[in-house]
Parts: sequence; C-alpha cells; structure tokens
Amino acid sequence: MIVGLVVTVAAFAVAGRRLWWLKRLAFSGQPAPERLEYARTHPGREAETQLTEVVGQRKLLQWTVPGMAHAATFWGFLVLLLTIIEAYGALFQRDFAIPVIGHWAVVGFIEDLFAVGVLCGISTFTVIRFRENPHKEGRRSRFFGSHTRAAWVVLAMIALVIITLLVYRGAQQNTGVFPYPHAWAFASWAVAQVLHPLGYGVNAVLEVVFILAQLAVVLAFLVVVTYSKHLHIFLAPVNVMFARRPDGLGPLEPMRSGGKVLDFEEADPDTDVFGIGKVEDLTWKGMLDLGTCTECGRCQSQCPAWATGKPLSPKQLILDLRDHAFAKAPYLLATEEERVTLSADVLAEAERPLVGGPDVNGVIDPEVIWACTNCGACVNECPVDIEHIDHINGMRRHQVLIESAFPAEATTMLNNLERRGNPWGMAEDKRAEWITELDFEVPVLDGTIPADTEYLYWVGCAGALDDRAKKATKAIAELLHVAGVKFAVLGPAEACTGDPARRLGNEFVYGMLAAQNIETLNDAGVGAGTGKKVIASCPHCFNTISREYPQLGGTYEVIHHTQLLARLVADGKLTPVTAVEEKITYHDPCFLGRHNKIYTPPREIIDAVPGTTAEEMHRCKGKGFCCGAGGARMWLEERTGKRINEERIDEALALDPDTISTACPYCMVMLGDAVNAKKAAGQAKQTLEVIDVAQLLVRAIKLREEAGQATDAS
Repeated sequence: MIVGLVVTVAAFAVAGRRLWWLKRLAFSGQPAPERLEYARTHPGREAETQLTEVVGQRKLLQWTVPGMAHAATFWGFLVLLLTIIEAYGALFQRDFAIPVIGHWAVVGFIEDLFAVGVLCGISTFTVIRFRENPHKEGRRSRFFGSHTRAAWVVLAMIALVIITLLVYRGAQQNTGVFPYPHAWAFASWAVAQVLHPLGYGVNAVLEVVFILAQLAVVLAFLVVVTYSKHLHIFLAPVNVMFARRPDGLGPLEPMRSGGKVLDFEEADPDTDVFGIGKVEDLTWKGMLDLGTCTECGRCQSQCPAWATGKPLSPKQLILDLRDHAFAKAPYLLATEEERVTLSADVLAEAERPLVGGPDVNGVIDPEVIWACTNCGACVNECPVDIEHIDHINGMRRHQVLIESAFPAEATTMLNNLERRGNPWGMAEDKRAEWITELDFEVPVLDGTIPADTEYLYWVGCAGALDDRAKKATKAIAELLHVAGVKFAVLGPAEACTGDPARRLGNEFVYGMLAAQNIETLNDAGVGAGTGKKVIASCPHCFNTISREYPQLGGTYEVIHHTQLLARLVADGKLTPVTAVEEKITYHDPCFLGRHNKIYTPPREIIDAVPGTTAEEMHRCKGKGFCCGAGGARMWLEERTGKRINEERIDEALALDPDTISTACPYCMVMLGDAVNAKKAAGQAKQTLEVIDVAQLLVRAIKLREEAGQATDAS
C-alpha cells in the first residue's frame, strides 16, 4: 500500500507539473474568445461532436484497419479504468470489489474482452509500423518525419499494462480473491490455468508484485504521455471541443489581434499582430493544435504537395512549430528580468525567424508555406481537428503584409487585382464578351435585379475571361435559358471576389475587393431575405461569397451551378434524351467538395446523360486529389517535384476515359494544361478533353434539339 501510494503521488506530481507548464505555454499565445463563445453557446453541438469524434472515433474509422485498431485501444482503456480502480482498491483490501458492480459476471467478461482488444490493437499497430517503416519506405511512409522511437516505447508500455493486468488477475483467481466468476473473465482464467501449478504461495506473491507492477506501468505511462506525442490522449478532446464548426475548411478566419478582428484603418503594425510572425502570435487554440498532433501522418499521406515531391508536409509543419515552441518556452514564460539570465541556446531559439531559409536558420522554410494549395486534405483527414490551413495562411499573411516576402510572380497578379479587378489584368468590358457569342439575350444588370428574375449569375473572372472556362459559362447560360430560368449577370460591374489575394495572404487587397463586391451585390438587391439567389460556377467564388463575405456583413443565398442544374434535371425542366457514348471520370474540385461537401449534384448530372459510363478515380470525393490551382497556386510557378496537375491526370489516364469532367474553371485550366502536355508527349489520346459537367449536359440537350430540327426539315 505504501509503495503504491508513494509511486502515485510522485507520478501525479511530475505529470501535473508538466501539464501546468503546457497550460502556461498555450496561454502565452493570442486570445481566441470566439472559440470559447461558440463552445459556450452551442453545448449540444459540442456534446454531439465529442460523442462522434472522440468517443465514436469517426475520422479514425475512415481508415478501416488502423481505425479499428485505434478504436479498440481507445475503448479498451476507457473500460479498463475499472481495473485501475480495482488495483488501487486491492492495495487496501485484498478481495476488493467495486461497490454495486464489483461481482457482476458481465463486468469481468467485458474487462477481459477489451483487454484482449487492446492487445489486438497494438499488435496491428506493430505490423503497420513494420510495413510502413520510414527508414525503408522513405517519403511514401506516413510516418516519415514522426518520432518513431517514442511510438515503440508507448506500444511497449501499453502491452505491459495489459500483461501485468492479466497476470495479477490470473493470480487472484488462483488465490481466491478475484471478484468475478472465474470463467467469465476468460483471458484472466486462461492465465490462471498457466499459473495454477505454481501453487498458492507463488500466486500470492505474483498477485502483489503484479498489482504494483500494473500501477507502476500505468503511472509511468501517465508521465510518458505528458512528455510525448501521446499527449493527444489528454488534449484531443479539448482540441476537438474548440475546433471550428463544422470543420476548419471553407472560410478563412478574419485577421485578429489580441482576440479582436483587425481594422486595417486603425491597425498599427508596431503594436498589432499581423498574421503569424512569431510562434506566440498563434492563438492558444493554435498552440493547442501543436501539442495535440498525434504524428499519425494521415495529413501527410493525403497532401498533394507532399505526394509530388514538395517540401510541405502538414504534419512536419506542425511538429516544427511545436518543437520551436517548446524550445522557446523558457523565453516566452520568463519575465523581462528573467530573460537576461537565460542560456545562449534559449536566446538563440527566441531570435530565430519563424519563416526563413537555412541561411537565416528559419523555423519554417518559405517554400513550405508557398507550396500549399489550400485543398483541405490535411484538415479533412486530421483525427484531432488540427487546422493546418489557418496556420499556413497566418504565416502567409505576415510574410505578405509585414515582410513583403512572397513569390515574385504573385506581384503581377496582385497588381492586376488592384488595378483591373481580375488576376489577368484584362479590361472590365471584356467580362461581357461571352454574351455576344450566344444566340439569345442575357440581361446585364444596370441597377436592381427585376422582380421576375430569381437568379443573379456570378460568372467569375475565369468564367468571363478565360477561353476554356467561357465554354462552360456559355453552356450554363444556355441550359438556364432552355429550362426557362430567369437570370441576369453583372457584366463589367463584377470584380474578382478576392479569393486569390486572400489565399495568398494579402488580406488588404481581399478586403478592398470584397467591400466593392458586397456593395455591388447589395445595390443589385440580392441580399439575404430578398428571395433572390446568386449562382456561382466557380467553387472559389462560391466559397468566398457564401462563407467569407458574411464576415464583412455581406450575406447571400448562393448556389453552385451543379446544384441548380441537377435540380432542373430532377424536376424535368432539363431532359437529356440523346445518348452521349463516352466513358467519363469526374474530378472533384477541392473548394466544391472537401470545403463545401458538394459531391452528389455533379455526379447526378453525369448519370442523367444517357450513354455515359462513369468511373471514379481511386482518389475521389472526400479523398479527392487537388488540381494544383488553389491557395493562389494558379498564379505561382511550380518548380519543385512533379506538377500536381500532371499527377492528377496520370491518375485519370489510368482509367482510359474519353472525357474528364469537373465543375470548376480553375480545374479545367490546370487539368487541361496537363492533358495538352500528355498529348504532346504521346501519352494521351488526341480526342481526350476536359470539360465542365454543364458542357456534357448541354451536348445531350443540343443533340436533342438538332434531332428535332432534322425531323422538322424532313
């Protein structure tokens, strides 16, 4: 009893001291009152999330085998809390049983069942780690860059927890103090059969030794957890609780300083926080992200930048920030007087630039943050709700707004946005040229939208100015016209939504464009509550107008063109009846799919066209692979590794499709460029094309009309 209590007090003291230090470090970051407010005002939503994400292991179970192994281990430890209570009780009373439930046979059975489940789980993890050994697999292993030695230590400790548990329970059965009917606790009973020939005396000794060993291992595990990546056992529920809802995708968060949204007219770069320039510029939620990382590598395995040889690993980014925060902690937690007494190593760590190359000993290499496409695969995969994009974009914001350090080719794009309102710098009147190529009238608004017009079609820069994207724009307009849908466009009054500037990190240019567009949309009379809807054909425009403009007071009902077209087909207002005999594979745009969870409407349109044979690429829907254009990457050079759009096209070519369809002008441009390169190299058939699903649908409609005209002529 004395030994057990002394060890317990010592372990709790060591672990408690570490947790207190971690709490102080987390709160050295910026405030995040919006996270506390959401959790306070949505207790039901938070409880549901804890049940599904933490207890239910929803994200982990998407990876079937490792997910089931983790779930078995997690649920096992929840159940085995009962055995820890029993072990402590046995220190005071040898035949201790938990009051009320202590002799229920089913409890003994469940304890042993989950003990075996934990052993099966860690055996599975062992096999997985051998198969995905980063020393053999290199970058292909999702554990590349993880602290693998610590993982082996933890696996060994978990095994010891279960082994010591079963040995002392088996010995208890042989000494007659086991609280449950023996055969029900089947695993303990099996161990008891092995130990039975040793006799009562030896079993009595084993009982005491292994109860103490059980508690010692559990307490040692407690201490190790607070000093290792398995800290997520404690932090994951907290991080999930304060994560963004429904997830960290879709809109970027507004810039904040001291917990308040930054007002550029009053902000002072000398006193206000502009993005993330130092690790302490992270909010406490950002700091919590760093400590919660499990190093599982799921984010890394799904990252298009990492998959194509870029230096960006979302996991390694978080680990580098975490290691820097821990190394800088003595400086962050010290007073001004105490800082002068700190070691040279700590002071050197405190002076490291957060973003910088090897020449300045930067924590994060600039190429890492500029390689990100903002596709959201990392956030989507993370089982503990780390918000990688927020951290990357925060660092981009500081580099652009304070350091003026960003890829040189982005300068032209930003200048074009400021001067011309579009990334290409084309004249405003060019936005309406596509209308002249149609054989019907498309109203261009000059004032408020008419009462009999339900939709305002937001064409977007690419849809109005890029030759390939204009084909999709005209197809959408034609389909709406055929279906009898009344719509209008803004024409020259439209300007870029600001998405490229914001994703690059230039919040100032974004704010300028957003304010201009919000005023235009409000003047057009399409605000929320007016009964008018905005159609957006570009997922980036869709995401910005529907989910980011509300941060600036502009709230609108926005629908993506695939959603509207699918509904028109379902309602019988568009009826494709002539077969289009083609094998088609659909590419999910990241900002339509992962960011906004719109997967079904485009596929419904493809399925509605007779004759088509749809086949999915193996990376599709929530696990879809990026085209490489997001995060303002469409205007940046791709100098390292394989081009992301070529990687995606190689995946499509493996299916030998006749057509690659998508629902985003950015994707059309990027995938189209990759297809043209493959054709030039003789690696793709010359008839292969990349089109919007609207173009596919209009083919069936046109074929029907042409067939009708031929009949009339005869």
